[in-house]
Amino acid sequence: MLSNKTLLITGGTGSFGNAVLRRFLDSDISEVRVFSRDEKKQDDMRKKYADPKLKFYLGDVRDYQSILAAVRGCDYIFHAAALKQVPSCEFHPLEAVKTNVLGTENTLEAAINCSVQRVICLSTDKAVYPINAMGISKAMMEKVAVAKARSSGKTIINITRYGNVMASRGSVIPLFANQIRAGEPITITDPEMTRFMMTLDDAVDLVLYAFANGRPGEIFVQKAPAATIQVLARALVNLLNVPEHPINTIGTRHGEKLFEVLLSREEMTVASDLGDYFCVPPDLRDLNYSKYVEQGEESISEAEEYNSHNTERLDQAGMQELLLKLKIIRAAVEGKYIEPEE
Repeated sequence: MLSNKTLLITGGTGSFGNAVLRRFLDSDISEVRVFSRDEKKQDDMRKKYADPKLKFYLGDVRDYQSILAAVRGCDYIFHAAALKQVPSCEFHPLEAVKTNVLGTENTLEAAINCSVQRVICLSTDKAVYPINAMGISKAMMEKVAVAKARSSGKTIINITRYGNVMASRGSVIPLFANQIRAGEPITITDPEMTRFMMTLDDAVDLVLYAFANGRPGEIFVQKAPAATIQVLARALVNLLNVPEHPINTIGTRHGEKLFEVLLSREEMTVASDLGDYFCVPPDLRDLNYSKYVEQGEESISEAEEYNSHNTERLDQAGMQELLLKLKIIRAAVEGKYIEPEE
């Protein structure tokens, strides 16, 4: 579906961008443009892949003119640029707004003005019932994308929403592995805290599914298993052959939930079950306020959200099997150390 096409990846020097490159550089795609503000990562990628199909654009989605230059002549956009770390967004919430909300507006406006065929915006489970600045900004990003999709002409805009990507830089799995290697106790927040478990390949598959099937404004969610933090920690110490390694509970951190939600109750009442995926249609109500304040929906009261507590729950054996899909964990089992994904 990308044959002889030009693809732009915003935030393309991150883990998602690298995963897309590994998937498509050997295909008959015409050109892949990587747009980001990090010139060091761009230079590293240029040397790593050394592929003439790969073009680098230095800029920031906050600046409309810089993203416009990268968008011109593109067929498709995967919009992954974002501030994603919960603590940094808590300290600097307006920076999250500038990148995640206004940056998305700039990217979509440029795409529409340049007649891009399709844009996929990447979101997160933290956008559902958000309690931290990062989640709030991503929830607003989704609202901006759906609103744009209503009047985007020939440009089709979709959203994908997924949980934490396992073993990405800054996530808990590399932290646990480093603590084990350093001989320090593993620190967990709440043993019963659950998180969706998704690999980087899962994230790419979800985007490609939305790319192939999405209609304007639809949100796509991939069904994913979950595990408690306790099960994750136990699975990891057993895989690394240190079953007696100490595990300390430190308590829930600021901005953390006991569980994450991929689909709200309201979304579950209208979502289509597509087997491995859910699809949420856009809210197409017009500006008639009575539909919001005077009309209700009984099915919403009866619905149950889709969260990491009520999805398929992995036991320790299942968690170990999933961990072994990760390159960083397979290397650790062999006594080697490699850097986590960006």
